[in-house]
Amino acid sequence: MRIPEYPDFAPLTADLKEEMHPRLALTPDGVSEFTFSGLYLFRERYGYKIARSGPNGALIVSGTQPADSHGGAHAGKKFFLTPCEAPDRAVVESLFAGHDYWKNISESVLSGARRILADIGIEAVEDRDNFDYLYERAELAELAGKKYHKKRNLVQQYLNLHAHEELPLTSELVPAALGILDEWREERGEGDYRAAREALELFDSLAMKGRLYFADGKPAGYCLGESLAKGRMFAVHFEKGLERYKGIYQFINKDFAASLPGFFTHINREQDLGDEGLRQAKTTYRPAGFVVKYRACPAGRE
Repeated sequence: MRIPEYPDFAPLTADLKEEMHPRLALTPDGVSEFTFSGLYLFRERYGYKIARSGPNGALIVSGTQPADSHGGAHAGKKFFLTPCEAPDRAVVESLFAGHDYWKNISESVLSGARRILADIGIEAVEDRDNFDYLYERAELAELAGKKYHKKRNLVQQYLNLHAHEELPLTSELVPAALGILDEWREERGEGDYRAAREALELFDSLAMKGRLYFADGKPAGYCLGESLAKGRMFAVHFEKGLERYKGIYQFINKDFAASLPGFFTHINREQDLGDEGLRQAKTTYRPAGFVVKYRACPAGRE
């Protein structure tokens, strides 16, 4: 199946990976959503459909913001994404005619779209709730200095209380990770359970990387993610730990950063979606910066 030419859209299906992945892999900004896995695993949540446009086959993704706690002011509204480049003016105007806003515009895409937006009288504004948090990989791996004192204490508590083992996540270990995920849902609620489960079930075909954590011989946590920004960043898409193992999340964070190859200079730990508790938790790890994203919508549609 090939991606249709805009204005036609097709559902985002698994057989489009071969066509989409090479283009998405070359995006320089490191937007966590703009990988094949990042789009495919949330295709049902956002009702994603895809098209291409122009001589370079610019990808256009159409979706709808769900009406749930993370939908916010945009719940139920239609948006479009342009992961690789901005379409031409006529296509942008047509997209705005059928959508409420342009979401997750990266800085590189915005640089090519500013003239178009100015010409049609639309301003792009920073979308802070969707900024991805960036951390220096080496800093997370070491947790050195006073600012990480509490984190190191929690890591040490975990190590002192439990015999531990860490293994690269493989197909053979996926059932153990699924068991962790099911127990996590019982503790924490639905959350991103469906996407996280499918990521494990499609572990081989999606080709993500991860680690599985054992405490006292029992599966206790796992993390899963993939390369971004031409190999400069690693995005952690899913990180699950069982609450009875105090310090498990701090240990996973530190150990996984240490396990990554040195050519990954930064770890992308995604956005906080405006959740104040999540924002505070992400801030305690002292982000080195953000992947800035923008939102654009005509006046009156905000």
